[in-house]
Amino acid sequence: MSLERHDDVEDPDMNASTTSGAGSEHRNQIVLAVNCGSSSVRFQVLEYDRGDEGSSRQLARGMIDGVGREASFVADLEGRQTFRQTAYFRDHGAAVRRAIKWVNSTVEDLTEGATRIAAVGHRVVHGGSRFTHPVLINEEVIAAIEALAELAPLHNAPSLAGIHAAREILGDRVPMAAVFDTAFHASMPAYASTYALPHDLAKRHGIRRFGFHGISYQYLLSRYASLTGTPPERASLVAFHLGNGCSAAAMRGGGSIDTSMGFTPLEGLVMGTRSGDLDPAVVLHLARRGGLSLDEVEQALNGRSGLLGLSGLSRDMRDLLDREAEDPQARLAVDVFCYRAEKYLGAYLAALGGADAVIFSGGIGENSPDVRARICEGMGWCGLLIDPERNRTTVGREGWISSAESRIEILVIPSDEESIIGRETAACLRRAEGS
Repeated sequence: MSLERHDDVEDPDMNASTTSGAGSEHRNQIVLAVNCGSSSVRFQVLEYDRGDEGSSRQLARGMIDGVGREASFVADLEGRQTFRQTAYFRDHGAAVRRAIKWVNSTVEDLTEGATRIAAVGHRVVHGGSRFTHPVLINEEVIAAIEALAELAPLHNAPSLAGIHAAREILGDRVPMAAVFDTAFHASMPAYASTYALPHDLAKRHGIRRFGFHGISYQYLLSRYASLTGTPPERASLVAFHLGNGCSAAAMRGGGSIDTSMGFTPLEGLVMGTRSGDLDPAVVLHLARRGGLSLDEVEQALNGRSGLLGLSGLSRDMRDLLDREAEDPQARLAVDVFCYRAEKYLGAYLAALGGADAVIFSGGIGENSPDVRARICEGMGWCGLLIDPERNRTTVGREGWISSAESRIEILVIPSDEESIIGRETAACLRRAEGS
């Protein structure tokens, strides 16, 4: 197959002259939300009414999946057409450039007044202690994100590549905002965010529990509030974001009170290739007795552990569920994954003193009834009961999967991080314009 290639070669159709910035005379505002994952780029194009802060319209959305190899690029103009392409994207910068080219050439005819990208919002995984709210991007912010990249090696670098690519194409006239996964968890109390390390050592090196997937949890809280009519600040929830990266969060009072990921996205649940919780002495043992360098240990824990390491087969839960009947290692990987999640479920129900609902999201959480059932089985002691038929038929869509007798609701809510990125970017711009 001959693939179209997208690398660092400048495309004459993608230059700053095709865009305009925040000074546009149009009342409506087009925001491009960019979400760079470890091997993907998701985006949405959202139109905001400057006269109504709560009013927005999704114009388009898309995903480039498989950055660094043969990738699929799928984009939808809601209710109008679908674009599909197979191409090679060398890196996240090339993927973001292609996405912006598609947006500039396709979306203009859908808008009413505002015809160009007015702002871009970028998901950034690790914001450290400094960034507890979205911020407008400048050189100082970029340098700070780069300094944090070693704490999220699979994520901050792709985000930076996307930021640089968007700035290269759109120029200085288009403002851009960074929306941080860690920001939502800034509300965690000190007893949940503090490691039991010597205080001066932890303070000197900025070591604390930050938490991640915060943009996803912000959406899940907002969507649960909308579905149930419960004010966000009155909801008490345990949520799971289960995909290649996995985490759990306990939410109360409109924010996070605890979450499974910590100083980096390595802590907590078993993930596709990440180990999750681990006795820190294992690292010392591998270095001292195994002869591994610290870089080799880090690569093993981030890239060769989790479902892949346990099974020796695949990081994909679908593959393991298909193979578990005849392969003991596949079965063990699934069992460890579900058991770890069930432990966190029980812990967070205890931390909250009970909950209104348990929410499943992410690729596995939204699409694997079997995994959801295994995590919830044995939780009847606290009144958490799953309905087998509802669970079986709720795949890739919103729905309640708790039984009528359950004292705690169980829901599946597909995450929509891009809508939060867009909303926070628009709000960030409003704050800047009002200052």
